Amino acid sequence: MNGILPNNPRLYLWVALGLLLLLNVQTWLHDYPPNAPPPVAAPLAPAAPAPDLAARVPQAPGVAEQPAAAAAPAEAAPSAPALPPVHVHTDVLDLDISLQGGTLERVDLPAYPQVKGGTTPVRLENRDASRTLYELQTGLSGAGPGPYPTHLAPFTSERTQYSLGNAAELRVPLTWHAGGVEVTKTFVFHRSQYAIGLEYDVHNAGPAAWTVTPYAQIVRNDPRTKSSYFDVQSYAFHGPALHDGNKYRKLDPTSATDAHLSLQAQNGWIAALQHHFVSAVVPPRGTTWQFALGVAGDQYSLSGTGPALTVPAGASATLAETLFTGPKLQNQLEALSPELGRVADYGHLWFLARPLFIVLSWVHAVSGNWGIAIIVVTFLLKLLFYPLSEASGRSMAKMKTLQPRIKNLQETYADDREKLGRAMMELYQREKVNPVAGCLPIFIQIPVFIAFYWVLLESVEMRQAPFGFWIHDLSSRDPWFVLPAIMAVAMFVQYKLNPAPPDPVQAKVFMIMPLAMSVMFAFFPAGLVLYWVTNTVLSIAQQWNINRRIEAAAAARRG
Repeated sequence: MNGILPNNPRLYLWVALGLLLLLNVQTWLHDYPPNAPPPVAAPLAPAAPAPDLAARVPQAPGVAEQPAAAAAPAEAAPSAPALPPVHVHTDVLDLDISLQGGTLERVDLPAYPQVKGGTTPVRLENRDASRTLYELQTGLSGAGPGPYPTHLAPFTSERTQYSLGNAAELRVPLTWHAGGVEVTKTFVFHRSQYAIGLEYDVHNAGPAAWTVTPYAQIVRNDPRTKSSYFDVQSYAFHGPALHDGNKYRKLDPTSATDAHLSLQAQNGWIAALQHHFVSAVVPPRGTTWQFALGVAGDQYSLSGTGPALTVPAGASATLAETLFTGPKLQNQLEALSPELGRVADYGHLWFLARPLFIVLSWVHAVSGNWGIAIIVVTFLLKLLFYPLSEASGRSMAKMKTLQPRIKNLQETYADDREKLGRAMMELYQREKVNPVAGCLPIFIQIPVFIAFYWVLLESVEMRQAPFGFWIHDLSSRDPWFVLPAIMAVAMFVQYKLNPAPPDPVQAKVFMIMPLAMSVMFAFFPAGLVLYWVTNTVLSIAQQWNINRRIEAAAAARRG
C-alpha cells in the first residue's frame, strides 16, 4: 500500500470532515432552497381561486384544451345529484370508483396500517379534503364538440358492489353511450396484485367515424413538507415522476421548467410518489404517449395522452392501459415495466442499492426475518471486502507494535516537530507500514453504507418489519436506543484495538467519534444501526485475530 496513499493522516481527517460539512450544506439547501421566494403580505382583496386541475380534460397534441363545461355541457351538470360510487373489494385493495368518469376516488390498502398494530389502513386516492385531494382519472377525449366519455362524463353500472372472493380475476364494467356510440370501460383486478387493468371496448353504431384519444392523469394536492433530522422518513421524495423510455426523472412542481413540462415518450410511464407507496399509469408498450405536468398552487396534474384512434361507423375497437396504486413492491412493479421499480427511490446510488435489495430478498426468503437478512448480508459484504480489510488490518496491527518506538521518537524530538515528522516517516518506510491504510476500507464502504441506508428507508418490504426482542420495526428508530448504545461500545472497543494516532488532537477526535456516531445514528432506522453494529463486531473479531497473529510473529522474531 506504500506509495499509493499519502502518509498524511491529517489529510484524511480533513476529507472526512469535509464530507460531513458537504452533507450538512446539502441538507440545509434542501430544507431552505436559495431560490425560495420571500414571504409577501396578504392581499387586501381575496385572490382568484386557483384553477381546478381535476376538471381539465387532457387533449391530444396539437388540440387546444377546452374547458370541461364548454366541451361537453351534458357531461357534468352542476345541479345533478352525486352518483354513488362503485365499491370494489379484493384481497389487497378496498376502493371506490366514481360513476362520474370512472375515477379512482378512494383507495385503501388493508394490509398496510398507517400505524403498526393499528386498524386504519394507508389511504392513497381520496376526496376526503381539498388538502389531501388525490385522484387517478382516466377517459377518452376528442377534438370535436363531443360528448366524449371523459372523467367528467356520467357512466352506469349494473352493480354498486364487487368482490373478488375466491376468484383469480374480477372485472368491473362501466358503460357510457351517446350519439350511437357505446363505450364499456372495464377495470380488471387480479388476486394479490396492485396493478389494475383498464380496457375500453368501443362500439360505433353511429352514422360517422368516431375519433378519440385515450388519456390518464394523476391529480394530487401535495403541499411541501418540512424535513426533520428527527424523522429520516421526511427526506423521502414525494411528488410526480416519469420515465420517458430512456431516463427516469423526478419532477419538481415548484420549478418553472418542470411545471410546464411536455414531452413524448415511448414505453414510458408516469407516477405520483410518496414514501413507500405509488400510483402509476403504464401505457401499452410500443405506443407513443404525450406526458405533461400542470401546476396550480400546491396541486399538480401529471397526465399522459395516447395516440388518436378512429373507429369507423358500424365498427368496434379496443384500447387498454395499466394502472397501479399501492406499495412499492418491486417484483410487481418490474413486471409492468422494466424501469418502474425505480419508484423505490434509492437515490444516485440505486445501481448499488438494487443489488443489495435483491440479495436481502433472497436471504429473507430463506430466513423469514429481515433483521436476520441484514446480519447475513453484512457478513457477506464483509467477506467481499475481506482482502482489502485484511491488508488494512495488518497495517494497523503493525502500527500498534510500533507504538513504543513512536513514543520514543516523540520524546526524543519533542521540541522539533519537523524532525519528528521525518523520523516517523523513515520508520514507516523502513517497516513498510502505511499509517493511513486503515482509512481506505472506511472510504470504500461509505457508498455501500449510503446505498444500504436508502434500501432500508425506501423498501416497503421492510416497512414495520419486526426483528425480535424490543425491535418491532426495522424501518423506524430503536425505541429504547439500545442498538445505538451497543454501537458506541463496539466502536470504542474497535478504537482501542487500533493504534492511537500520534497527533493528540487526532487521538481526541477518534476517541469521541464512537459517542458522536451513536448519537447521530440514534434516529436512523433500526435496521441501519443493526447493519453498522454487525459490521463493527465483525471488524473487531477480524482485527483482534490479526493483532494476535502479528504480535505472535513479532514475539517469535524477538525470541
